[in-house]
This record gives sequence, structure tokens and C-alpha cells, in this order.
Amino acid sequence: MNLQEPARSRSLLAVNRGRRTLSFRLVVALLVSGVFVHLMLPARADDARNAAAGRQLAFEIAKGNCLACHQFPGDPGANTLANIGPPLLAIRSRFPERTLLRSRLWDPMQTNPNTVMPPFGKHQILSRDEIELIIDYLYTQ
Repeated sequence: MNLQEPARSRSLLAVNRGRRTLSFRLVVALLVSGVFVHLMLPARADDARNAAAGRQLAFEIAKGNCLACHQFPGDPGANTLANIGPPLLAIRSRFPERTLLRSRLWDPMQTNPNTVMPPFGKHQILSRDEIELIIDYLYTQ
């Protein structure tokens, strides 16, 4: 019997134990990520429905009527020559916090007293829920 045999067998055991630990961790990580993705799928479907409803409200003349003043460069179906307000693009980066965009839609005169944009929430042109839907749409731009 060679003197190095027991040491070699112990190191092989340690390697195998390490592989099993790594395999176990990998399986756990895959299961957790699968559950996370599964939980996120309905949320994405809801987000898409909310954005579609928000788009409809934003373009509806009796509600948001955003096309009267704004261009939507990111929406090929938004045909307008409007140039009164700024183009609505990169909204998520311009308003990373929903509360800022919500307050701008609720009463834009708080940040710009000379604006021609109507206070949609304050004057009850749009409800809180409708404003949230429009924000969902604007965050796709």
C-alpha cells in the first residue's frame, strides 16, 4: 500500500463533496429563479394591459388628449404634428419616481405656474386610477 493513497482518497472525497454542494446550490438557484419568473409573468401581462388602457386614455379626446400637445416618438401609431408640449420619450429616465410624474399630471401648475397643460387630477378630468394607467403607458415611451 502506498502512503499517499489515503491522502489522495480524502482529496477525491473533498472534491466530490464540493461538486455535490455546487450542484445542490445550482439546482436551488434554478428553482428559485423559475419561481420568480413564473410569478413575474402575470405581472408583465397586467403591465401590458395597463399600458394599453393608459394609451387609450392618453389619446382619447375627452380624457387625456395628450396628442393635442405632445408627440410620442416611441409609438408609431401616435400620429400628430403637435409641438406645444415636449415630446414624450424617455419618460422613465426623465421621471424615475412615479410620484414626480403623477404630481406633474395631477397639477402641472405646481412646478410651472405658466403651463398650458391642464391639471388633470385637480380638475377631475382624470381619476387617480386613470392617471396611473397613463403613467404605465408613458413608462413604455
